[in-house]
Amino acid sequence: MRKENTVIVAIAVVAAVIAVTWGILVAPRALAPVNMTQGVTQFSRDVYDLHMIILWICIVIGVLVFTAMFTAIFLHRKSRGHEAAQFSHSTKAEILWTIIPIAILVVMAYPATKTLITMETTGGADMTIKITGYQWKWKYEYLDSGIEFISTLDAASNEARQLKSGIDPASVPDYLLNVDNPVVVPTGTKIRFLITADDVIHAWWVPVLGWKRDAIPGFINEAWTIIDEPGTYRGQCAELCGKDHGFMPIVLIAKPKAEYDAWVAGQQQRMAQEAEQVQRIWSKAELMTKGEDVYNAQCATCHQPDGKGLAPAFPALAGSGIATGPLRQHIDIVLNGRDGTAMQGWGKLLNEQDIAAALTYTRNAWGNDTGDLVQPSTIAKIKNG
Repeated sequence: MRKENTVIVAIAVVAAVIAVTWGILVAPRALAPVNMTQGVTQFSRDVYDLHMIILWICIVIGVLVFTAMFTAIFLHRKSRGHEAAQFSHSTKAEILWTIIPIAILVVMAYPATKTLITMETTGGADMTIKITGYQWKWKYEYLDSGIEFISTLDAASNEARQLKSGIDPASVPDYLLNVDNPVVVPTGTKIRFLITADDVIHAWWVPVLGWKRDAIPGFINEAWTIIDEPGTYRGQCAELCGKDHGFMPIVLIAKPKAEYDAWVAGQQQRMAQEAEQVQRIWSKAELMTKGEDVYNAQCATCHQPDGKGLAPAFPALAGSGIATGPLRQHIDIVLNGRDGTAMQGWGKLLNEQDIAAALTYTRNAWGNDTGDLVQPSTIAKIKNG
């Protein structure tokens, strides 16, 4: 018995050594296609290291336990004349199998707790970005520089995903993972994110950052990151938030500080120009051209590109009483939404020119032909009371 026990222990030790050696030298490359990625932040690499430490602790425990178990089954089987030992309990064994797991859990808990504390420490940030989830888009507000914009699925993906579009999704670059307005951040900068939602629960998730945060209406979650490497990083809403949940991607572009400063200057100039555009008189051609673009990007998802809608949830606009009825009623619905329906208010999402152009387009497209022109200045006056 003693010789056989020695053999069992020797086999278990050899198996454990082989498992650890394989894990260090071979597994990282062999498991790379299915393993976690290391990401582009120190925090994501800490999470990856924590994952690997705990994974290999579990593997070593599994190898030792199953090696001992199967070896004992083989060497002590009944056909070899062995009989089951008769005993009620062993105080020493009970103490060991209580103390050893506790010690293992403590060893695992220390790096895990340290990583979690680091995750929640959002103080000392160099800049703050507020992220608001909507069905089905993201709004970004740079609280330090005054920049804000809406980010939605890019036009090429949106067109290809429509029923009977006839477009091969494989022909669209980054299909369903591209947006019209990506969020841009500087590298080497501690960025604080304030994440919330305006309608239902969403979740803002870019895997290479190493974390995910729920966006909950009426509640603000915090997170932070420092991105080391410039590049384009993609993610998605990770919460089932409605029929277009799968069409709510995130694109984050990290730029060196000088390039980011230039981008900020360009965005501030864009916003200044948009403010100037509110006061000028737009022609019908300008409103219709811009309105078609806004409608296809923001409204066609529900009301369809041809304005025929998807009854009963999404009514048609072509020939509808809303799009051909009183103008002020139509404006109020677009700005504030409509209770009891899936129609959300766009007053907080789009600027005055986009809303005016979309209204003009829907009131004059698909045979509606009301002749109404809605100027951005009119929308501004109504929004300002």
